[in-house]
Amino acid sequence: MINFYMALLHNKHVAVKGISACVPGNSIKNADNTFFSLNEINAFINNVGVEELRVSETEVCTSDLCVAAAQKLLEELDVDKNDIGILVFVSQSPDYYFLPNTACIIQDKLQLNKETLAFDVPLGCSGYVYGLNLIASYLSSGQMKKGLLLVGDTASKIPNPRDKSSSMLFGDAGTATIMEYDERSEGIYFHMATDGSGYKAIIVPEGGFRNRFSNKSLTEYKNDEGLIRTPNSLHLDGFDVFSFGISEAPKTCKKLMEHLNITNNDIDYAVFHQANRMMNEKIRKKLSLPENKVPYSLKHFGNTSSASIPLTMVTEMREDLRKKTNRLLLCGFGVGLSWGTAYTTFNNIIVPELIEI
Repeated sequence: MINFYMALLHNKHVAVKGISACVPGNSIKNADNTFFSLNEINAFINNVGVEELRVSETEVCTSDLCVAAAQKLLEELDVDKNDIGILVFVSQSPDYYFLPNTACIIQDKLQLNKETLAFDVPLGCSGYVYGLNLIASYLSSGQMKKGLLLVGDTASKIPNPRDKSSSMLFGDAGTATIMEYDERSEGIYFHMATDGSGYKAIIVPEGGFRNRFSNKSLTEYKNDEGLIRTPNSLHLDGFDVFSFGISEAPKTCKKLMEHLNITNNDIDYAVFHQANRMMNEKIRKKLSLPENKVPYSLKHFGNTSSASIPLTMVTEMREDLRKKTNRLLLCGFGVGLSWGTAYTTFNNIIVPELIEI
């Protein structure tokens, strides 16, 4: 008899072989922001934990960052591109909003085989865990050798620069992860979840088909909280997002850990979506995880949306990932609302140094 556990999943015989990350070379310090007072800036830095952001130029897209990361990783792993059976691009900032899929463009840029399965997944904060699950699902049957997961966002381009709730929070990054079928691997365990009733907590209200773009989409207004926005910029409900994060992130981690009958002693690192220092610290404490097991990249890169988990691994854990076996708990949560947790083991994977373009 098959037991069905809904969102508790196990993809066997799949292993991560390498992770790389690319950020813009342009670094912006929040202390130099001219839109807000020094008190507002200091309060933001102290509470949220972001001191600087990597911000891409206008002509640089998320795909450019991901392609640079992928090229370096493919080279260092010496991958035969004909072995890549699937390419998944996870991002909310594609090259073209409506069509075509950016993954198709990337397939050509990387000169992958034309029989490569390639498609986009428009997810944000939970996107890395969802992307891992997607590719692992394809690979675990043994019908494909390798998969390429590209995850990132140029999230700095979405907020209104005068919106103090988000303009000092979001930075840009693109990442690449190579996975392969490996009969020796125990695989990756997942818990996935969604609550669309909270979709308005993180939203760009206009510009899609529900609310079409118009001249009014670029008109600034001040909301009841004094935040300056346009209908075509990011709207972030800080209270709702904070409440969601500190509630659901610990729950999904605990649910997967209980399902696997593991404790904090079975985790070398817990890598969370880099949402907000105060929020993430509350999550860490709810899970009774020691500080040395929960790395942060927020200080120097901000919230990089779906790229934040792999970027944190590259910038904060590179040497350990390259030289040791690590048992990892990965948790992404946010826009959608959607969230997911993965538990797996990395065995001396390839991690190139951070790329800047």
